[in-house]
Amino acid sequence: MSRRVISWKLILLSVAVLTVAMLGLMWLWAHDFDVVRSIDEGINLLRDAGPFAFFGAMAILPAIGCPLLAFHLTAASAFAAQLGLGGVLAAAGAALAVNLALTYWLACYGIRPWLERLIARTRYKIPQLDTADHVEITLVVRITPGPPFFVQGYLLGLAGVKFGTYMLISWLVAMAYAVGFIIFGEAILHGKAGKAIIGLSVIIAVALVFHLFRRHYGKKHP
Repeated sequence: MSRRVISWKLILLSVAVLTVAMLGLMWLWAHDFDVVRSIDEGINLLRDAGPFAFFGAMAILPAIGCPLLAFHLTAASAFAAQLGLGGVLAAAGAALAVNLALTYWLACYGIRPWLERLIARTRYKIPQLDTADHVEITLVVRITPGPPFFVQGYLLGLAGVKFGTYMLISWLVAMAYAVGFIIFGEAILHGKAGKAIIGLSVIIAVALVFHLFRRHYGKKHP
């Protein structure tokens, strides 16, 4: 298939997605959709389901594409009163660890044959990495913006990165962002300006640190 055909397909797909999104927004506007009220109702549903259900979903669903950010922004609002902020962060960290292990298992064993067949149809190949490069490659992949979190996990698992290296670096990077977003989400949804600034400051600081790492290691592993 030529690049021109692929480009036209991407353009048509983008137009279709934008059209659906615009129609959806128009429908919401026509039906007086209240964003704040909907968020409050969603948080109430999560709170009623209980922390076990919420953090269980957080451990499983992001492995198949559900964004982690949705859980981060609502976790403290739903359960800080019940668990405390420290308890929410601990539960989020445990859920993240389970999610990382699940993603690694899927990439290495669960759906590896299907992923290999999918990649074989493209111009890309599964990289073969030297053991000495596992730490730096894992760090570069995790701090590079663009690919979704679960896609990064699949790439690292397919590339054969050691499980311990994958888990430690992936968890530290993801948890650094999680702390900022959990604090920020709880503050925004409850109108706490001071705490929102703290959460946003954590996010910015983490992003800046990872940007410096990316500039250093990205030159060695483009």
